[in-house]
Amino acid sequence: MSIRSLVNPVLAATALASGLFLQTSAFAVNVKLTPDYDSVVVRQNGQAITVQRIQDTEHMLTGGFAKTSRKCPPFCIQPERVAPGVETVGEMEIFEFMNNEMRAGQGVLIDARTPGWHEKGTIPGSINIPFTVFDSSADDPALQQAFKGLRVKHRENISAITRAMEKFFALFGWFGADMKNDNWDFSMAKDVVMWCNGPWCGQSPRAIHGMLAQGYPPEKIRYYRGGMQMWKVLGLTVVAPSGAATVASSD
Repeated sequence: MSIRSLVNPVLAATALASGLFLQTSAFAVNVKLTPDYDSVVVRQNGQAITVQRIQDTEHMLTGGFAKTSRKCPPFCIQPERVAPGVETVGEMEIFEFMNNEMRAGQGVLIDARTPGWHEKGTIPGSINIPFTVFDSSADDPALQQAFKGLRVKHRENISAITRAMEKFFALFGWFGADMKNDNWDFSMAKDVVMWCNGPWCGQSPRAIHGMLAQGYPPEKIRYYRGGMQMWKVLGLTVVAPSGAATVASSD
């Protein structure tokens, strides 16, 4: 169900009664996610985290994410379309993803930055898989562990006959054969949203290209180009990786 469909009061009442995470508040909220909804709730390390915007309308962004210019390379403006078949999304789509795919256990929000960036604060509900992991070979334990969490199975000792049959079936789109290759079975792979530091950051684009090179289906990948830069510009909640406490969205 999309955020837009919840504008209808009858649909909204039904959705909220069934436990949807989009919430209105008992308190006055002046800066909302949408005209009708104040926040969205995600879980991180077993804790419920409320994603909302900073209520101080005089708040100004400070620190590194207030910068307009960085040396290129490496901090170069990224394309809107990062790869064929990969959808680029904005904040509204992130809220919907949190509320639908993540809530159903079918989606993962991936912070593709290096651990040092991740430790400074992350988008609630995200897991950290550094972009370098996806450049690894299929026998790398770190990549296998990352893919396991995304419900991707590592394949070993697949016979030549089995692969020949799979390739034949894949020509006709039969039995999910096009979701398998010599190293991986993506037939149960989760949907993912990849993000990093913003339109000037190449970490999540590199992660996406690495995933595609491994065979991850492009239709299961989304790219949040705005990243942490736009997340903070909009005054949205940022949390410590442990989820133990929220941190200010100013830096």
